[in-house]
Amino acid sequence: MSATREEIVADYVIVGAGTAGCVLANRLSANGKYKVMLIEAGGPDRHPMIHIPAGFLRLLDHPSITWNYKTAPEAQASDREILFPRGRGLGGSSSINGLLYVRPFAADIDAWEAGGAVGWNFANCLPYYSRSETWQDGSDPRRGSDGPIQVTRVSSPPAVCAEVIKAGQELGLDMIDDPNATTRGPSIWYYQQTRHGRVRSSAARGYLWPAASRPNLSVHTDLHVTRVTMEGEGASRTVTGVECQSATGDVVAVKARREVILSAGVIGTPRLLEMSGIGDPGVLDNAGIRTQVALPGVGNNLQDHYVTRLCFRIKGIATANERSHGAALAREVAKYVVAGGGILTYSAAVIGAFASSGLVDRPDVQFVIAPGSFKEGRIGELENEPGLSFGVWQMRPESRGHVHVVSSDRSQAPAIAPLYLSSELDRQTTIAGLRIGRALAKQPSLAPYVVGETVPGPQADSDDALLQYARDNGSTVYHGVGTCRMGADPAEGAVVDAELRVYGIQRLRVIDGSIMPTMTSTNTNATVLMIAERAADMLLSEAQHALGDGAREGARHPA
Repeated sequence: MSATREEIVADYVIVGAGTAGCVLANRLSANGKYKVMLIEAGGPDRHPMIHIPAGFLRLLDHPSITWNYKTAPEAQASDREILFPRGRGLGGSSSINGLLYVRPFAADIDAWEAGGAVGWNFANCLPYYSRSETWQDGSDPRRGSDGPIQVTRVSSPPAVCAEVIKAGQELGLDMIDDPNATTRGPSIWYYQQTRHGRVRSSAARGYLWPAASRPNLSVHTDLHVTRVTMEGEGASRTVTGVECQSATGDVVAVKARREVILSAGVIGTPRLLEMSGIGDPGVLDNAGIRTQVALPGVGNNLQDHYVTRLCFRIKGIATANERSHGAALAREVAKYVVAGGGILTYSAAVIGAFASSGLVDRPDVQFVIAPGSFKEGRIGELENEPGLSFGVWQMRPESRGHVHVVSSDRSQAPAIAPLYLSSELDRQTTIAGLRIGRALAKQPSLAPYVVGETVPGPQADSDDALLQYARDNGSTVYHGVGTCRMGADPAEGAVVDAELRVYGIQRLRVIDGSIMPTMTSTNTNATVLMIAERAADMLLSEAQHALGDGAREGARHPA
């Protein structure tokens, strides 16, 4: 039996219900003037591990909640395929990430404007960080008080955490109470979480759930967008909508009266552009796709933080390890069910730090410090014995990779090549970061509890040995950005302009983390929330101006 065809019409069509898509669906539908359609290839966010904060450990390679992407083997990463988790389903990666909320350094955003993204400076963007959040720890003019995403402190961290903080101070790091409201130098602090009580505060929970009943918002899950549809030629080429395929094989044509917005993320957005014939003609030719709009920057400029972990055996003080097995774990489950506390509310790390390698003139190493240690030093299953782990990454990597389709067959995954550690500065900063982590473990407050380093171990003593360990064991820390970068000149690799409109075609925008010209030094989810909030204001302002112009035109030329 042949597949049926259905047609739907909306004002704004949003592709991807991840962090940015959920923000846009809420904000664009709020005034009731526009019909908004949100399309998601994955399913509803019903899996219980999405909502239990510590459940993220079980989701990173989940067969239906992620896209199961892996990077291409690369020489600098020991020719390994590295798991590259991307959320699939409502909330996208905000439903599977480690819940860590960190705003960037002001200089990170100012660099966007300096590179040609007019108006994208930290002062202009700061109000949108605040708009997105509710900071649960009192009133602070630098923090948001009524935003959809709930941000809170880690509750009741294990005793070892206080000693790590003291050790950081002994190493020369300033203790900061709120890293999201303070100018940052070398410092140590407790991470903040996107958590509301016992549950994850994802973009779906914060933005989409409250808006889902609006009559002008329709949310379609398990609907895969296969291409962007367009008409016209040359400079007049215009996007008309998208074509989708349902789980049953039916074709759904969606028409956009105003715009199509791609919010499918750092992998999904360039992939969809290329599948639609928008991209580098050479890449498209190799994949057997006819070029519709030549735009060479699509899929390039991939940036990510590459994390490597040190693990230590601990004695004489409480860590999370001994609470994660057997009867102790049963007690933690009961504590979570009854009171909403305990280790099931923990996230990817409890303590963070910014440190300086000495290779550049500002902090360039970030730490994710967990009061537990993972088997083989890789995030996942905690060891049985007490332990501590320091994740280390370079904050502003120079390495640049790419994401490109390899075939016109949409069932084939794109080639993902971050080119980790391809820059000498990245390699040297990684080595320096591992040495700083070792120095932290030797400080007077922490050293009495450290039995020894288990990963990589004392045998990895030279720079060459540390670099080889990083090549053999490092991984993504889930911060991929940049593959549809914002900029002033498409000839130099820009894909969207400062209003996030795709060059060379009308009525098509990209609004997600792929537009970042350079990545933020810190965790990226807070910045994706900001981008979507600011973009929603842009769209609504443009629509209002267009309405005003239309009304004035009608007054001049009455029917």
